[in-house]
Amino acid sequence: MALGLALPAAAQSPTPAPAAPETRQCLQLSALRSTNVVNSRAIDFTMRDGSVWRSNLRYACPQLGTERAFSYSTSIAQLCAQDIIQVIQPMAGNLNGARCGLAAFERQPEKPRKR
Repeated sequence: MALGLALPAAAQSPTPAPAAPETRQCLQLSALRSTNVVNSRAIDFTMRDGSVWRSNLRYACPQLGTERAFSYSTSIAQLCAQDIIQVIQPMAGNLNGARCGLAAFERQPEKPRKR
């Protein structure tokens, strides 16, 4: 005599993988409210609608993490992956800091609101 065990189908299926973060190649400059340098490899861009998009640079950008300020120049109304930023060095009195390429922008999870 053979006995078997049957489990519900839901118990047998694997847990789905978490969804990949939403990404964009460009952000509209008119929708940009502020920026925050997280460290030498990441910059958060906060939009007017409250969403936050992070560009995780492919390589560390020298001085970005310590100076925490940068400039950019673009001929279109967007800031895009592969656009170049330049670290601002206020103590040096000029814009001769490192130049680094941005990466794609990943939407960051919303922070819980304080009550």
